[in-house]
Amino acid sequence: MESVQETNTQSQIFSTGNATAKKAELDPQDRFLKLLVTQMQNQDPLNPLDNAEVTSQLAQISTVTGIDKLNDTLQLLLSDIEDTRTMEAAALIGRNVLVPGNTMILENEIAVAGIELPQSVDKLSVTILDSSGIAVRTMELGPQSAGTSTIGWDGITDSGSVAANGEYSFTITAKQGDSDIKVNPLALGTVGSVTPGEHDAVLDMGRLGLVGFTDIKQIF
Repeated sequence: MESVQETNTQSQIFSTGNATAKKAELDPQDRFLKLLVTQMQNQDPLNPLDNAEVTSQLAQISTVTGIDKLNDTLQLLLSDIEDTRTMEAAALIGRNVLVPGNTMILENEIAVAGIELPQSVDKLSVTILDSSGIAVRTMELGPQSAGTSTIGWDGITDSGSVAANGEYSFTITAKQGDSDIKVNPLALGTVGSVTPGEHDAVLDMGRLGLVGFTDIKQIF
C-alpha cells in the first residue's frame, strides 16, 4: 500500500509540475487577460472596478503587445540587413581591398599597402622591415591629407639594392607640428570567399585571415 501511495504522490507532483510548466509557457497577453477576467469575476459587487482602472490595465497589455511586435519587426529587419550585406560582400570575391594590417607583398619590384589618417599631417614616414624585423627602407612621404590612401614601394632598399620578393611588414610615424598622430596601417589583399557571420559577413582574405565586411577601407 505504501508503494502504491508513494507512486500516486509522485504522479500528482509530476502532474502539478506539468501544469505549472504549461502555465509558465502561456503568452504574457493571455496571462494578463486571465488575471483581469478573474479579478472582475471576483470583485466586490459593492465596490466594482471603475472604467478608468479597467481601461488603464488594458492599455498596459496593449503597450506590452506593441513592444513585442516591434521587437519581432526589428529582428526581421536585422535579418534582412545581414542577408543584404552578405550578398554585397559576395560581389567582392576576387577583388583587392584594403583592410587593417601592417604587411605588404613585394613581387616584381612592386609592393602596395595603405594608411588611414584621422587628420592631415605635416610629416609621414614609412619604415619597411624584412621577416627578421630589420629595417630595409625608410620613406619620407611629407604632408598627407586625412583619409585613406595607398603607399607604394619599388623594392629598392636604403642601400640601393633590390629586395627579394616576399612578405614584408611596415611601421608608420606621423606628426602634426610637434604632436604625434596615430595612423592606422592597412594591408592589401584579395577576397577569396564570403560566409555569413552572426552580425556581419565574414571575408576570407587568405594570408590576412578572416575580416569583417565593415573592416574594408577601400576597394580596387
